[in-house]
Amino acid sequence: MDGIITEIMRFSLKDGPGIRTTVFLKGCNMACKWCHNPETLSMRPQLMHYPELCIGCGACIGVDYATGTSGAAVCPHGAIESAGGAGGIALHRERCVACGACVDKCFSGALVISGTKMSVADVMTEILQDIDYYKNSGGGLTIGGGEPACQSEFMLGLLKAAKEAGIQTAIETNMHADWDIYEKALPYLDLVMLDIKLSDDADHMKWTGTGNANLLANIRKITDIKPTIIRVPVIPGVNDNEAEIGKIAQIAKDLKNIISIELLLYNPLGESKYAALGMDYSFRGQRPQGAGLAGSLQAAAQAAGVPVKIG
Repeated sequence: MDGIITEIMRFSLKDGPGIRTTVFLKGCNMACKWCHNPETLSMRPQLMHYPELCIGCGACIGVDYATGTSGAAVCPHGAIESAGGAGGIALHRERCVACGACVDKCFSGALVISGTKMSVADVMTEILQDIDYYKNSGGGLTIGGGEPACQSEFMLGLLKAAKEAGIQTAIETNMHADWDIYEKALPYLDLVMLDIKLSDDADHMKWTGTGNANLLANIRKITDIKPTIIRVPVIPGVNDNEAEIGKIAQIAKDLKNIISIELLLYNPLGESKYAALGMDYSFRGQRPQGAGLAGSLQAAAQAAGVPVKIG
């Protein structure tokens, strides 16, 4: 069984308790305008271009680095061409199939493929390297994305393999898939980390491309069964106000098995990824939020009587 992986992050301390390995699966069923992992939105592998890392060698377009002479084109689809002097290139993304031919020639890291096909066994080989750290710290495996339920069979296979190896498991999820996907995973899950982004269905549709009725119904089901951390991405101009955070906390107040709410302050680090993918970004130039805002939002959530952390 194969999945499409964007990253395997070892020694993660932010994706659940203890020391963890977080496996990011490609593909998402939402389109949050602020997403800081845009490379996980599409299911297919994608070419990312970081021109600031380019050294102008021209190898990706067939230039011999040693002699400076041009040879045969590297890309079999004509997706990458010379754009004039000093190794400049032009990308035609509509032609790109993410074959990686140009990436194989680029040793500066200016061209990268996001999305690698891996089997459950391949991923478990990576995870098992740190099994002693998991046991000593109370950590384990976290599967995130994207939305891991978009690769539901792979997610389930990986959770099963981890449990068979005695590793604690968690998922990071928007809970927007069919309930039976999550239900199948329940026997192999120790912890659920789920998002509640907005309390209002229409606002949720505006900012994420989907309403929230289905995910809230799923949240009520899964919190009846599994320990849960609710994560709220705090986004400027979207939900970064005490009234909205208070409404989300009221939803959490009525749920069972809630460990805490984590308010995740806006992360601007994804901006460069949008540029690398040739995508527009609605929050370009937005700066991180200050400690004063974090404190007021934390207080608004705590007023509902649930534990709150700032992430």
